[in-house]
Amino acid sequence: MSPARRSGPIDRKRRVLREDLSPGELMADEIVTASSDLAPSVRRIMQAELDDDQKLRALTRFRNSLNQIGDPHRDPRYAIAHCDDPDE
Repeated sequence: MSPARRSGPIDRKRRVLREDLSPGELMADEIVTASSDLAPSVRRIMQAELDDDQKLRALTRFRNSLNQIGDPHRDPRYAIAHCDDPDE
C-alpha cells in the first residue's frame, strides 16, 4: 500500500465533519487555512479560558483586524481581553 493511501491514526483524527465544529472552531479553521502563519495567534484565542461565544467574538475581531493598520485586535491578547466589550 502506498503512503498516500495509508490510513493511520493521525488521518482518522483529522477527519472531522465541519458540521461537528462550533462556529468559533469553523472560523479558526478558516483563518488558519487562509494564512497558516496566524496559527499561533488563533491557537492562543482558542485555548483561552473563554466560553464559545467569547471565542467567536475574539476570533471575529482578530480576523477583522488583519487588514486594518493599527487595529489593536490584531494582538490576540487584546482580542481575548476585550471580547466582552460591546463597544469594540
